[in-house]
Amino acid sequence: MKSIPIRYCFTFSDRTQEIVNLELHARTLELINDPPGYLPSWTTLGFHQCPNCPLTPDTAPHCPLAVHLVSTVSKFQGKLSFHEIHLNVITPERIFSQPTTLQNAISSLMGLISATCGCPLTAVLRPMARFHLPLATGEETTYRATSMYLLAQYFMKKGGHSADLDLAGLTRIYQDIHLVNVAFTGRLKDATQTESTLDAMVMLDTFARALPEHIEDSLDSLSYLFEGNVCPKTRA
Repeated sequence: MKSIPIRYCFTFSDRTQEIVNLELHARTLELINDPPGYLPSWTTLGFHQCPNCPLTPDTAPHCPLAVHLVSTVSKFQGKLSFHEIHLNVITPERIFSQPTTLQNAISSLMGLISATCGCPLTAVLRPMARFHLPLATGEETTYRATSMYLLAQYFMKKGGHSADLDLAGLTRIYQDIHLVNVAFTGRLKDATQTESTLDAMVMLDTFARALPEHIEDSLDSLSYLFEGNVCPKTRA
């Protein structure tokens, strides 16, 4: 498989549809969709640039996330956040189908684009994109994010490096992503007056904002999943 196609199909109550087709590189998991022919001024790197962004205008004149969200912002101009829609997400392995609100659906799409757009701060989340779960709950996202991070630590240790089992690095990752989301919200306020994309970004940031402060509580709430049935008992 040279690429991984993912299709988001938004069906509105009047039967009209908006479709977003994404293509991920099969190995790097980076978006390989062609950028739009016209890039508006709000996509330039220096416009509401994230305070923790390592990119410079010399090497990256445009924000990678903004470039890949231009068409999404355009598609949903004038659409209200609480429009009831039916979302179908088609991946090579399965189809996800669920009624939801427009802001929930766009937020899910934005999360996938954010991880795969080429932003160096969000790229660490690309493994989650390979096993994308649309409209994930907070509990599901906590499980997936921590599982991804701990698997990364396994490979770090296997490669001779120290492993972070206290999840300090995961906390830093989501602190960085929170700064990205806040700065990008500033971009969107200048890019569109449509509440659906703005509200979707705010929703996307909810987890990034909460995890660093409540990671221990969040994990404790999942402890029931592992009571006595995962780790084999040590033999005498």
